[in-house]
Amino acid sequence: MSDHKGRGEIRRPSARATALESVFWCFEAGSLTALWGWLLASAPRGDGHAVMVLPGFATSDRMTVLLRHFLGLLGYRVFPWNLGWNFDHHSVGANGEHIAREIQRIRDETGEDVSLVGWSLGGVIAREAARRNPAGVRQVIALGSPFAGDPEATSLSLLYTLTTGKSARSPEARARSRRGVKPLPVPSSAIFSRNDGITAWQNCVGHTDSITENIEVRASHFGFMANPGVFLAVADRLGQPAERWRPFSPEGLLSAVFYPA
Repeated sequence: MSDHKGRGEIRRPSARATALESVFWCFEAGSLTALWGWLLASAPRGDGHAVMVLPGFATSDRMTVLLRHFLGLLGYRVFPWNLGWNFDHHSVGANGEHIAREIQRIRDETGEDVSLVGWSLGGVIAREAARRNPAGVRQVIALGSPFAGDPEATSLSLLYTLTTGKSARSPEARARSRRGVKPLPVPSSAIFSRNDGITAWQNCVGHTDSITENIEVRASHFGFMANPGVFLAVADRLGQPAERWRPFSPEGLLSAVFYPA
């Protein structure tokens, strides 16, 4: 699928794109409702392994309900992150210790490795957790997650500073972005959209290798939690047999609607 070529200068989305987020989200939610039955019939069945879904910045597990319900119907053992509102280090711990504990708890409960699906900041945290301690992580799927590029290229940089006490301009934020662009030691997929009205799409893609990919979809930022194309791509990625990872290859009559060439 799409790679990170053509980054150029990274700029935050325009005020117009941000303002249109709610409009696109309504369209995507309506599409999800209309295509729900088709999605369940078309998506690969799950093998029952554990999946943790991480919410985006300044949201909680309530925002991931639709995706978690969908994955549960496909046969996965789906877990919320159980860490309240996502305010980055305030939620996951200064060194990611809280999220690491949750991953270990799920692994102890299920006896198997855990797939991490994170939206926005949740995907950044999921990737950081897998990079720090890949043992117990089966794969990572990031949805519109600004894990690379310019951490200031988002319409929420001021809100992030006010709620976390950390600046996107800080050396720590810059270091995380430099580190984030590198492939993980486990299979990973970065699903991004050039229509994202919250964070620059160039921040949401990284370098690729034999187990790392970038997948472009047509979605708004909030639409990652209600977009049929996103849901289908996540199901496809999770449906791969363990140890037999392969790149995403969209098929079907609606592929051009959701996945740009």
